[in-house]
Amino acid sequence: EAAERANQAKSRFLATASHDLRQPLQTLALLNGAMRRMVHDPELAEALSQEEQAIGAMSRLLNTLLDISKLESGAIKPEVTDFKVAEIFAELRIEFAGLAAEKGLQLSVEPCTDYVHSDPSLVGQILRNLISNAIKYTREGRVRLRCLHDRAFVRVEVLDTGIGIPAGALPHIYDEFYQVDASINTSRNGYGLGLSIVRRLVKLLDLKLHVQSVVDKGSTFSLELPAGTARESLHGDLATSPSHGSGNQLPFARHLLLVEDDPAVLKATRMLLRVEGYRVSTATSLREALEQARESHDIDLVVTDYHLQGGDTGVQVITALREALGPTLKAVLVTADTSSAVRDLPTYG
Repeated sequence: EAAERANQAKSRFLATASHDLRQPLQTLALLNGAMRRMVHDPELAEALSQEEQAIGAMSRLLNTLLDISKLESGAIKPEVTDFKVAEIFAELRIEFAGLAAEKGLQLSVEPCTDYVHSDPSLVGQILRNLISNAIKYTREGRVRLRCLHDRAFVRVEVLDTGIGIPAGALPHIYDEFYQVDASINTSRNGYGLGLSIVRRLVKLLDLKLHVQSVVDKGSTFSLELPAGTARESLHGDLATSPSHGSGNQLPFARHLLLVEDDPAVLKATRMLLRVEGYRVSTATSLREALEQARESHDIDLVVTDYHLQGGDTGVQVITALREALGPTLKAVLVTADTSSAVRDLPTYG
């Protein structure tokens, strides 16, 4: 009972503290990015590059642990709908093409016209973990993503030509920190947590996952999803990106307004944007953002965090600034929130 109480307390802590845990890492990543752009000494540049890799590894592990804690604490609630498998397939092709190419692997994503009935975000997370694992444990050959269907179900499969899984290891592959053969992954770019998350998500969504594997031949993970019906997909053009940075260029702007309520993140982001050549004004709230708009009518881009103090959101900031400065004001919404509150934001013109 004591162990169970301790485990529940840990889950509650991680589920509620994710924002505060991510903010210092976000600041480190932004400062690192700014310094890498200012440094010209080769040795110092190499040190900063290694620091960037360490920050990335810390961020990935933290995000994975937080994902597990949210699943354990019941903080994640599925939002089931009918969606087209091809939309997720397209995202996965873009996301993993570079990683596969770096290892000399062929990533094959086959066409799929089926609709399924589940939570598209969580299904996407399952497939991301499966594809990431497939690439990780495949030395040569290819990784395939395909779908098969019958009347009631659609089976999405991730196949690889990797090292395979020994029969004796199959019962343990979903355990935390378990790796089939850590020796092939000397960089430790993984912690044996991906399939643990998959197991929890499959259970949460009441799905079925099967695995077949032959040592030195490869593995096939099959996710069985209930069939859905066609529906129209809605896409907006309000740009969004995770707060750890996606590496995408911001729209061209002469004068940029940055809205962020965390002082460390605000300073680091401002430094990075100034190094990139932007003229940057800052605000920490909706009220301050409107004050900046009244003082400076030449603002042509706003970059805002989604969650702000006092219950305000970045969407409210964008809406208010477009009313003040004109409907053509460019906007980028930045957030580390992966919940449905952000995923289901209304579309914007």
